[in-house]
Amino acid sequence: MAANLLNCWEVMGCGRQAGGGNAPLLGVCPAASDATYDGLNHGRNGGRICWAVAGTFCNGTVQGTFAEKRPSCVSCEFFQKVQREEEEAGAPSRFFHFVSDDTMASLMGQFGYRHVKAGARFLAPGDPGEQAFIIQKGTCLVLVEKSGVLLPADHRGRGDIVGLRSLLTGEPRNDYVEAETDMDLWVLSRNQFDLLLRREPALFSLLSELVVRRFDSKRPIANRVIGKYVLTEIIGRGGYGIIYKGRHLALNMPIAVKMMRHHFFLDSDYLDSFRTEAKIIASLNHQNILKVYDIEEQFQTFFMITEYLEGESLRAMIDRLTKLPAELAMDFLVQACAGLEYAHRRNIVHRDINPANLVIEKNNVVKILDFGLACPFGTEDCQMGGAIAYLAPELFEGEPADQRSDIYALGVTAFEMVTGRRPFPDDCHRTLMEMACSQEIPDPADFEKNLPGPFRRFIRRACRRDPEKRYQSMSEALAELRPAAGSRADSFGSRRRELTSLFMLYDAEQRPEVEKLVDEFARKAEKFGVDLKKNDLGEVV
Repeated sequence: MAANLLNCWEVMGCGRQAGGGNAPLLGVCPAASDATYDGLNHGRNGGRICWAVAGTFCNGTVQGTFAEKRPSCVSCEFFQKVQREEEEAGAPSRFFHFVSDDTMASLMGQFGYRHVKAGARFLAPGDPGEQAFIIQKGTCLVLVEKSGVLLPADHRGRGDIVGLRSLLTGEPRNDYVEAETDMDLWVLSRNQFDLLLRREPALFSLLSELVVRRFDSKRPIANRVIGKYVLTEIIGRGGYGIIYKGRHLALNMPIAVKMMRHHFFLDSDYLDSFRTEAKIIASLNHQNILKVYDIEEQFQTFFMITEYLEGESLRAMIDRLTKLPAELAMDFLVQACAGLEYAHRRNIVHRDINPANLVIEKNNVVKILDFGLACPFGTEDCQMGGAIAYLAPELFEGEPADQRSDIYALGVTAFEMVTGRRPFPDDCHRTLMEMACSQEIPDPADFEKNLPGPFRRFIRRACRRDPEKRYQSMSEALAELRPAAGSRADSFGSRRRELTSLFMLYDAEQRPEVEKLVDEFARKAEKFGVDLKKNDLGEVV
């Protein structure tokens, strides 16, 4: 975001921003205090889209709603300044940013044309999603209805595309689009857009941007629903996907949603990896493995719904602390071993164990993530893959991955936990591969003098260059680690917990007796170590 983008009060000099000269007498202007539109027009807050905020103070007068003040806003110096900046900036949602001049020239004559007068609504809830509109000239507001009141949710200008979501899904529209100024629009049909996608794969990046904008929690969008889930905020971004926090609508349960970026929809290998990851994790039920609940396919992409984790990756923890205390590292190690033992007994090798794929929750429970490279033992695709610093030597020589390559990767991870470094320098991949294939790893005790014997023995044996000299299974490793790890480690892996749902349907007047019955059941269940959770679902019609 450019630092020189100014808010309305900085340009107009009204003095009604917080701390401004006129704020004590006239109050702080809503445009200066409302952060609802943070991010729109690449600005810092509501002052970049003041024309969408009711009750602003312009030219010595308190303004009304966005509709009432439209004529004065569109002729305002600040409004026109922002429109010019937007056109010059080339925002990431601009259609022209993703389509070549040659393609546009060849398709120009095929687009329909529509002129819309200022103040007219040219899209409305319930309209069929048969067309989208590319703005050639003019600006508009996207409006959503909440509690009977229309709220501006987005602002669009030249080069933006309007109505694309419904065009992609075939669903009826659920918002209004109202012209602020006279507008010239190109009309884009579904067939034309499908043709564009085939000719211009870069448009898949546009789809990702549009979907991300739709689910941005700072915008008053009426519907952020994916299947049975509502998305509430973005919690992570990467080259492959966007991760949202959300909740299950019926159960009011927190969840995480991983959205695959659209251009990977064209990559059959990545698409297969995404589906494989979801299928594999969904088949696994272990306290040290991230749970996958569901997959949804909407908006020309995939959404993977998983349990929501509160914590940090082991990678982030090592970066923050440099190295971990041996007792804590032993706890994490045993839990990771237990999760991998469970997967290995089901014939699944992870292939990408490293600190970035282990998350430590707030209660110090370890969760194994990212089974995107996982595969059954012995299959053709079970070859080299994953972060190179954690790959077993035999993988560099073309041998297939199995449980022993996961054991090696976890050994390198354990080495890094207690020493703050990896066994071999990895700034040059060729050198790393040569060293891993010709040398045993250094003794971790050379870098950490007070390392407990069992932890040291695990690392040295797990990372033996010859896979036949390593632990042959995680069960074998756990048999050595658990006695040294203490009582907490005994609770992981050795004890498997299950979940049973019980629904009680009763008349409203029976509620007091039912609550007594539940309380009595909870007291008895507690004696057996059963943790009872109650969730009132309310009236059932």
